[in-house]
Amino acid sequence: MASRPEIQAPPEIFYNDIEARKYTSSSRIIEIQARLSERALELLALPEDGVPRLLLDIGCGSGLSGETLSENGHNWIGLDISPSMLDIALEREAEGDLLLGDMGQGLGLRPGVIDGAISISAVQWLCNADKSSHEPRLRLKAFFGSLYRCLARGARAVFQVYPESVAQRELILSSAMRAGFAGGVVVDFPHSSKSRKEYLVLTCGPPSVSTAVPTGKGEDGESSSDDSSGDEDNRTVSLQIWILC
Repeated sequence: MASRPEIQAPPEIFYNDIEARKYTSSSRIIEIQARLSERALELLALPEDGVPRLLLDIGCGSGLSGETLSENGHNWIGLDISPSMLDIALEREAEGDLLLGDMGQGLGLRPGVIDGAISISAVQWLCNADKSSHEPRLRLKAFFGSLYRCLARGARAVFQVYPESVAQRELILSSAMRAGFAGGVVVDFPHSSKSRKEYLVLTCGPPSVSTAVPTGKGEDGESSSDDSSGDEDNRTVSLQIWILC
């Protein structure tokens, strides 16, 4: 089994011209990115009023996740640290505005201008110290603090993550909470080693809607219930949400 990309090299080095093109040309990756992005957009729970929102795609890569946002009628800004990935996004004529930047140094966007944010398989990279100057806790603090400031009050951010350990998951979540977010972790298919996916669902500031964390999907693909008569899968998802909120 191949080692995790974030262990092999910093993202701007790992996703060089060769890897970026290989990643974007894989039909399997394209399908997975579309599915994860659709789920993240669903968890954002944007108003169904037909009004396009301005969304932020953090770790946008070559624009695969941004395509889902465009297909759903939204405008978006994409941020990535890999010049090679962004070059391919430009080649593919991605509809979003693209920014080259390191999310661990903060986002640098105006306060309150973003209606929601998604990130697919990117935030766990901040837990690595790729340089002697990198301190994961400080980088997570800079990231979540700047994200909190640029989101509209009541807006959500949804991050699909692959934490390497329980400690890494807790580090990411606690950093978000210290920045002012409310929320927790949603786990889809918790007992499937192949299908299991984790989403950090955060709400910014005093919300106009409930801060309750959505339930994860069960093995049948339907949202799991929180009532006590549910099966073991459902109880596992609920337990993680109540502990981490």
